[in-house]
Amino acid sequence: MGAVLVITFLIFLFGGMPIPFSIGLSSLAALWVGDLDFILLPQRLIVGTDSFSLLAVPLFILAGEIMQRGGLSSRLIGFANTLIGHITGGVAMVTVLSATFFAAISGSAPATTASIGSIMVPEMEKSGYPRDFGAALSSAAGPIGQMIPPSIPMVIWAVMADVSISQLFLAGIIPGVLMAFALMLTSYIIARKKGYMGKENKSDISEVWNTLKEGFWALLTPVIILGGIYGGIFTPTEAAAVAVVYGLIVGLYIYGDLKIKDLPKIFINTVKTSTIVIFVISVASLFGWIMAAEQIAPKIVAMLLGISTNKIIVMLMLNVILLMIGCLMDNIAAMVILSGVLTSVAAQIGIDPVHFGAVVVINFAIGMVTPPIGYSLFVGASISNLSIEQVSNAVWPFLFAMLIVLMMITYIPAVTLFIPQLFY
Repeated sequence: MGAVLVITFLIFLFGGMPIPFSIGLSSLAALWVGDLDFILLPQRLIVGTDSFSLLAVPLFILAGEIMQRGGLSSRLIGFANTLIGHITGGVAMVTVLSATFFAAISGSAPATTASIGSIMVPEMEKSGYPRDFGAALSSAAGPIGQMIPPSIPMVIWAVMADVSISQLFLAGIIPGVLMAFALMLTSYIIARKKGYMGKENKSDISEVWNTLKEGFWALLTPVIILGGIYGGIFTPTEAAAVAVVYGLIVGLYIYGDLKIKDLPKIFINTVKTSTIVIFVISVASLFGWIMAAEQIAPKIVAMLLGISTNKIIVMLMLNVILLMIGCLMDNIAAMVILSGVLTSVAAQIGIDPVHFGAVVVINFAIGMVTPPIGYSLFVGASISNLSIEQVSNAVWPFLFAMLIVLMMITYIPAVTLFIPQLFY
């Protein structure tokens, strides 16, 4: 069963079949070879999604859609521009800082890339930046949405690996900030070398204050979500529902950019995205069950530890594997399928599960901007009307900076564990 599962999955995947169907059909093939009842399919589909915590996923997706259309991203960009827009490479830095602000609202890499990039790519081009530079930077900044809480992939990993969502959220704060700083520093170095300047005049205090007032309700979103979670007011799942209600109030009644007529389209987009995510989780649950039944995870663990039991070497191997998988597969499917294997490896070499969860999520986030087929690159190419090759060629300096931060996160556990240890 195990051999059929893996071989058919790879055949379907590299044959161009969509990942969820590759997972589902290879699982069915394995059940057939193992002479098991096909009733396992609907059973595992239901069991795989029967989790209260997973309710946070469609709710955070809905909150991100509402806030994207509610004018929050444009106000965040305006505020970021008054803070650092005058620095050399300031417009590029504004892109990263705005993406970081929006990441604390959306929880999604594609949503962050699309929302911020669609505004900032034309702005960077007006300021003399090449379009491929703007698209590459927006693509690289988008995955910060998977690191800084609330993060949808962190919710999914926490559920699959039985880790605290709240602790994992906290573990992503410092890595997300470090990643933003690395991208801003890279932008500054490139801008200084190429002569890309910031805006002519530094914003005065009154301008900063005005944009702060405009963006106040947007900036308050992560404070409400995270403050409520860690203040014990509501759970992460309930926080997602609070984010939806708050986004509606701000978009409809405070900013007024969101109209009642926009809601049907928002709901339809949310249903489409949520359906894909939940379907992937459900079919990957059957795939993971067969892997567990066939003892594939222990065999892979034994193989890896057979190469080396040194924690540094094993973590380096895992980083390389996860980056490759992250640019080839859907992150969510990969997390569900590999959670058993990865958590077993982490336990064998004594890695803290919260630290390891953050490393896994961040690896997959970076995989989204790893050529040739990182998903965030396709979003960046789409919003900039460029080819994937053009965006891929321009993303390498930013990818190199992200990999340096990844090494820090991997080998300095305090980067991820410092804040969780303050609260737990």
